Amino acid sequence: MNKKLTGIAGLVVVAAIIGAANLILSNLPLRVDMTGEKLYTLSKGSKAVLGKLENDVTLKFYYSSSSAEMPMQLKTYAQQVQNLLKEYELAGNGHVALEAYDPKPDSDAEEWAQRYGVEPQNVTPFGQPVYFGLVAVCGDREETLPRFSPRTESTLEYDVTRLVTRVGWDEQRPVIGVMTSLPGVLGQPPNPMMQMQRRQQPQGWASFMELKKDYDVREIPTTAESIDEDVKALVVLHAKDLSEKTLFAIDQFVVRGGRLIACVDAFSAMDMISQRQQQNPMMMQMGGPDGPSTLGKLFDAWGVSFDTQKVVADLASATKLNAGNGRAEENPAFLSLGAKNVDKTDLLVSGLTQLVFPFAGAFSFTQKDGLKFEPLVTTSADSACLVDRQNVQFGMGAMRRELKPDGVRRTLAARLSGTFRTAFPKGPDWKEGSTNAVPKVVAEGDKGSVVLFADSDFLADDFCVQVMNTLFGPIAQPWNDNLVLFSNVIEQYAGREELIGVRSRGPSNRPFAKVDALEAKAMAKWQAKQEEFEKELEETQQRLMSLQKQKTGNERLLLSKEQQEEIAKLRRTQADTRRQLKNVRKELTGDIDRLGLTLKVINICLVPLLVIGFGILRGLKRRRR
Repeated sequence: MNKKLTGIAGLVVVAAIIGAANLILSNLPLRVDMTGEKLYTLSKGSKAVLGKLENDVTLKFYYSSSSAEMPMQLKTYAQQVQNLLKEYELAGNGHVALEAYDPKPDSDAEEWAQRYGVEPQNVTPFGQPVYFGLVAVCGDREETLPRFSPRTESTLEYDVTRLVTRVGWDEQRPVIGVMTSLPGVLGQPPNPMMQMQRRQQPQGWASFMELKKDYDVREIPTTAESIDEDVKALVVLHAKDLSEKTLFAIDQFVVRGGRLIACVDAFSAMDMISQRQQQNPMMMQMGGPDGPSTLGKLFDAWGVSFDTQKVVADLASATKLNAGNGRAEENPAFLSLGAKNVDKTDLLVSGLTQLVFPFAGAFSFTQKDGLKFEPLVTTSADSACLVDRQNVQFGMGAMRRELKPDGVRRTLAARLSGTFRTAFPKGPDWKEGSTNAVPKVVAEGDKGSVVLFADSDFLADDFCVQVMNTLFGPIAQPWNDNLVLFSNVIEQYAGREELIGVRSRGPSNRPFAKVDALEAKAMAKWQAKQEEFEKELEETQQRLMSLQKQKTGNERLLLSKEQQEEIAKLRRTQADTRRQLKNVRKELTGDIDRLGLTLKVINICLVPLLVIGFGILRGLKRRRR
């Protein structure tokens, strides 16, 4: 009896020790992030922002944790968000406080959530709304993230850090100038008549609408003869046929230290669409007046070459597009780029894993004294080439003859930095009729920086976001890293540089790479068999037509013996092909099932086997002693 009491007392003491240890350790700053994507680790940019905070910021996390209407997917993601917010509190050095609220129906928490602008989400038609958002408060300043979504997981940390910077510092909004020949970029309609018909101004490109949240975005006409002194960064987006006076204005802006983001294009799909919408059907068939854009003399002065008649094609980065008639084809001029195509040592692009550059051109550089050319985004080295811009719009059929990789890695985006010298040492050709006086030429300035993109369409909504219409207006959901890239550049050139490395985070749902590889292998087999069958079918049809042509008169209505044999052969081939395709599916299912069984055996049996092995080794060791 005493032994039993002693044993029970020992168990109680052990449990108390374990509980006390858990309580103590939970309050210690001992944290290890074991996730492959470092989902719970703040980047250097976020830590730099939090380290410079001088005012106290309160993060109010509104999440309907007790609601039965909350989907399981959102519950899982909410736990991840809350864990990340705790990291902000720990890294804030006492300047960041986290408060969690459960906005139950008709509660004070729900009322405050609605006041702050946290968006109620109706996940079921007749159920109670749920809340999942964040509010940052600092004194009388407050900013809100109306809703979190797993779809925007890649920008989660940036969204929170930007929220903190908005309320943590009382700074004047930097001015971003935008010069473009494309309509609708900043929200203006293509023409006044369309504006009258719609009775409202249409939404601009999401990439620039997002900028308006943090910057004063100002339109600069393509005929400008000077750039305002308060413009901190200038975005030149497919500005065509710029006059010498406008080029001189951009030149002087760069020479005096202004930051330039130049997006030139050899073939702009958005320009083509815009031009054709304003033409009659006959003009649409002729191709329209859409043309390339370049910076001409400025590129020459900087040692940059840009061929306005050539578009990059990369077989290793081809994108599957709809070719019409229910067909899909791989288009190597529509580039889908990954981590292997970016400079992993540069903060602007190091965290990017998925970029889409439709019909981009290419830069090359001739060494100029005082300037440094750094490629940021490139094609592959062994499968890229240049094709004529006129053939791009007609698909693979027109480009196929030019698809001959030459072993050259093309530069799609680059940074040009150093000491810029003017391309107009004697000034521009300033003719009569100018609204401004002849300006003084600044021949050389301090060190500056320019970012060059050989494409402009990558910022258009069609190629970077999916716009969802909701009760609260259209919401743009990014489906690649194009906006992340653009935002990184803007942050470095016009915003707080600490935010550069905060942008892209890996997904928490990691793909089954092995299963994907098995499916890709099976799909390749499937397509090979399908193409083989289609080729056999085409040959049989040609033989049937040849036999039919040999007949005369009433014989054309009857099947000859040769035709009957060909049809029978075709049916046998069809049945054999279907059987082979079915076998391919079985092989795929079998491979996946075997992989799943192997993983189950490892997960279920490995730990017990390790424990048994450890016990055997320990027993043998004690026995030897």
